[in-house]
Amino acid sequence: MRLNLNQLHGHLKRDLAPMYLVYGDEPLLVDEGCALIREVAQERGFNERNVMTVEPGFDWAGLFSLTRSPSLFSPRQLIELRIANIKQSEAGADILDEIVEQPSQDVLLLVRAGKLDKRTMASRWVKALERAGVLVVVYAVAQNEFPEWLSHRMRARGLTPEPGVCDLLAYHFEGNLLAAAQEIDKLAMLHGSGSIGPEDIRDNLSDNARFNVFSLVDTCLRGELTSVVRILTRLRSEGIEPILILRVLTREVRTLSQVALRLEQGEPEASVFQAHNIWSRRQPLIRKAIKRCGSNGWLDILRQAARSDKVLKGHHAGNIWQELQHMAIAVCGKPKGVCEPAN
Repeated sequence: MRLNLNQLHGHLKRDLAPMYLVYGDEPLLVDEGCALIREVAQERGFNERNVMTVEPGFDWAGLFSLTRSPSLFSPRQLIELRIANIKQSEAGADILDEIVEQPSQDVLLLVRAGKLDKRTMASRWVKALERAGVLVVVYAVAQNEFPEWLSHRMRARGLTPEPGVCDLLAYHFEGNLLAAAQEIDKLAMLHGSGSIGPEDIRDNLSDNARFNVFSLVDTCLRGELTSVVRILTRLRSEGIEPILILRVLTREVRTLSQVALRLEQGEPEASVFQAHNIWSRRQPLIRKAIKRCGSNGWLDILRQAARSDKVLKGHHAGNIWQELQHMAIAVCGKPKGVCEPAN
């Protein structure tokens, strides 16, 4: 059987399969799917939980023995197998196949994995698990679905979002479900239940260092040089770690270099923006920055970021805050020798 995450809730009200594989490229939702299965399993008497993480040199024989050995502490046990790198499961494919083909009524196997490739989906153990148990596929939340996801999550925490609140959160977190979920948890702790307005969101985010750093990036993209220098000065005075600023700036420049190159090669803008998860509200900023600097120019700024990283780590002489200012100014404008406009 194969279900999506929304269908899992209804399934668990009716049944509990002997094995589950929960997989997808959204870690928060994969974790929550596994947590739901664990909760129901405990209600059904699976009171002992063994967690095993697949790493190089993993003891597959030990896993097999565990599925065949009676528990010392509970008549029924849940074995949770976490596979961070799905390629590492290939070494234990035969054992997994045997475990899945011969399930024990006193053992519930819960496999947690990231996104599965076609080869893994076609493997014997995955197909056998689908026959004997349940595959739970976790899809990433699409850009146009993110505000609704935020609304549903806020209401589940007793919060009632006023108009514009979910759009504001969606703009700031840009598909980062974990960060958005943490923000909603924080709002619930601060405000309890009740209505949440845009000002509540702005007040909460303004105290967040991560928000301030992303505000710096957007100001760079707008080309507001004076504001960029002022924000950097404030971040330094507030004790914000320079590594956070460098990482965020570098990630943005890397994206800009890739987007600029693909546009220069003639790819449609809409498909390029979609491929790089550039949300509609940020697209004007990206367009403005791309017009100032071609792909080669952004690569030059990436090299500048690499130098800044060496300064930060003490491998190169220099002042990291001066390096960050030079890099931010390069993103913001067009210093001589840094950016050359695309033809």
